[in-house]
Amino acid sequence: MTEEQNPEVAPEEQETAIVEAGPAASWLQENGFEVESLEADHLGTEMIKIDSQLLIPIATALYANGFNYLQCQGGYDCGPGKELVSFYHLTKLSDNADRPQEVRVKVFLPRDNPRLPSVYWIWKAVDWQERETYDMFGIVYEGHPNLKRLLMPEDWVGWPLRKDYISPDFYELQDAH
Repeated sequence: MTEEQNPEVAPEEQETAIVEAGPAASWLQENGFEVESLEADHLGTEMIKIDSQLLIPIATALYANGFNYLQCQGGYDCGPGKELVSFYHLTKLSDNADRPQEVRVKVFLPRDNPRLPSVYWIWKAVDWQERETYDMFGIVYEGHPNLKRLLMPEDWVGWPLRKDYISPDFYELQDAH
């Protein structure tokens, strides 16, 4: 039986459970970075929450520490009126490890002005991934060399994967032949 199913544990105690810092979070904290450890995902991947102003310094530090492979970047919506999240799944590849070390960095952003710096200059592979997240959620990646719509037409209004998005009844192609 998990804590969530245990009626003897008060709900407020369940919410304040302390999550032990993983190897990446511990290394960052030892080097003076403020990060919040989140509960590992279902596969055991370490997850950390950081402030948007610390994204570039922390991303640079992780890259220098061997997390040179950006496996995935994306975004999601926590719900209508709630925060948007930009996440980065990083992998540290090494020859002597049985399993590569992985960490998922999450940046929670206000819905009304979701902006953070682009990590394009650290991991070039993020180019289209940041563009897709911008296109679907409206998260602006400042400093991205070509931040424009990727999947939707340039004149599309709104961010289709936001949970409060209202789909238009139709979309008229302006110059369709």
